Amino acid sequence: MTAALQGVDVLFLVSASESADRLEQHRSAVAAAAAAGVRHVVYTSFTGASDTATFTLARDHAATERMLRDSGMSWTFLRDNLYMDVLDDFAGPQGVLRGPASDGAVAAIARVDIARVAVTVLLEPAAHAGRIYELSGSQALTLTQVAQQLSKFTERPVRYEPESVAAAFESRRGLGAPDWQVEAWVSTYTAIAAGEMSTVTDTVERLTGIPPMTFAQFLTRSPE
Repeated sequence: MTAALQGVDVLFLVSASESADRLEQHRSAVAAAAAAGVRHVVYTSFTGASDTATFTLARDHAATERMLRDSGMSWTFLRDNLYMDVLDDFAGPQGVLRGPASDGAVAAIARVDIARVAVTVLLEPAAHAGRIYELSGSQALTLTQVAQQLSKFTERPVRYEPESVAAAFESRRGLGAPDWQVEAWVSTYTAIAAGEMSTVTDTVERLTGIPPMTFAQFLTRSPE
């Protein structure tokens, strides 16, 4: 990777796929960028990234942010909220959003809106050096409201079923996933319950001049 990055001035570092060794992958990428002489890294992080975040993978992002702060390179962090793009997948083939989210809300954002922000930053990275951008959609919805909109716009019945934390762990362990992944899945919902994904920001519109899509707009958009 160090060889591949020779001559690169600005690096757009998209976080690696979820895996047990993701932090090691990130550490390798950051070290390679610094060794290659990269001057600025734009990194896709997660909203509210911190060592004490309820969502376990947000803690990984906090650790990666720390690596970049300590790297000697300048940086910009794009802290994305949960992707709108995956909410229908959460419902699965049975059309049930099930988890311990209580009546918490999530200010989910479409990937295309994140991409527009990334392009804006990458076109003039020096103007965004040292900035942390919390990126959200234009509204915060409970999972009940998400299910209602999925039902309306995808023309298949979807419902939200609250689940206890214990039941959530039990049901997901039955899928044969490793413990770290089960904890990540369940903590997605408990973070929503704790209000850690509910903050609506004006960052997308402020940086790009165009407001982010609502969930209804996302579900009814024309195919790209």
